[in-house]
Amino acid sequence: MRSAHSFATALRVSLGFGLWLALSSGAMSASLDGLAVDVKNESEQVLCAEKDNVAVSFQNKDVRSFRIEAAHPVYLSAGMRDNFEADWTACDMSADPSYAAPGQPRKVTLYEETDLWVVGYAFPAFWRPSSATVRIGDRVEKGLHLLQVWVLRTDGAEEVLVLYPQDGYWRPRPMTPPNMRNTGYGSSFLVGPIDYDERPHVKIKEVAFDPKTRTFTLDFEKGGSATVRMAKVDTNRLALDVAFDKGINDGPFAMMRSMYVTEFNNDVARIAVREAGAKSWREDNIMKFDKAKATDIWMGRLSPSQQHVVTRCGVQQLL
Repeated sequence: MRSAHSFATALRVSLGFGLWLALSSGAMSASLDGLAVDVKNESEQVLCAEKDNVAVSFQNKDVRSFRIEAAHPVYLSAGMRDNFEADWTACDMSADPSYAAPGQPRKVTLYEETDLWVVGYAFPAFWRPSSATVRIGDRVEKGLHLLQVWVLRTDGAEEVLVLYPQDGYWRPRPMTPPNMRNTGYGSSFLVGPIDYDERPHVKIKEVAFDPKTRTFTLDFEKGGSATVRMAKVDTNRLALDVAFDKGINDGPFAMMRSMYVTEFNNDVARIAVREAGAKSWREDNIMKFDKAKATDIWMGRLSPSQQHVVTRCGVQQLL
């Protein structure tokens, strides 16, 4: 795998929609052997394919910056069924918390230029109270549950990044390959101090976006802040550079969330870790993996899944 780009340490994570993290405690020189972080599998077995039951956390108080790269998963081969349908088999969501939104469902364009759009949505209800605000320049919006970032492509616009400000979930998506018109979102991630209430989340006080640098600034309710910059987006990958103003001492600084039911029905099925000082990788099924202290991590799948896209993301939640 490639060495970390302008980061002192490297933890690479490649998910079902791949995720690569390159981490740094301060210095900015590339290295194959970097700061090892505690990797812990907090996943649970489920039958419902519409629940994010996979949770892998990353913890080290010295981490100050890292890169997240999302890459395409294994897709179905030509001639096979391209499945965009949700699978609610064995799903019971009746106990999930729900809070009414402070107003009517709405869609608002927060920023628009030739090759970049930011669109916000407020849902009829959400699983957490709507306390985070969103700011772009002098414009401040309250009660938004979803932010979409769209970029220009040759035949229109394409959504490449989603943030849920009220619980801190991000879903990255590289641009669609030339031989496809649409691809869906898969695995998601959290950035910042992780809280546990019904499910893992990050409490954000305010999200600000600078369109010129394509950078999000997150102010956390627990104190501290982070920046998330869209460093690169193309048909190969979407790269995000994350930096904290200070290390996170009392828990994980990030977490990957995904879905696994079986080897043929998942968003992420496999994990490989390069543990500190090791000369080879350790590989396992995502549900059998326990923990590691690793500098490099890969998570993804090696074969197509019958649910290779996820309909839980974005505007779909308004339906």
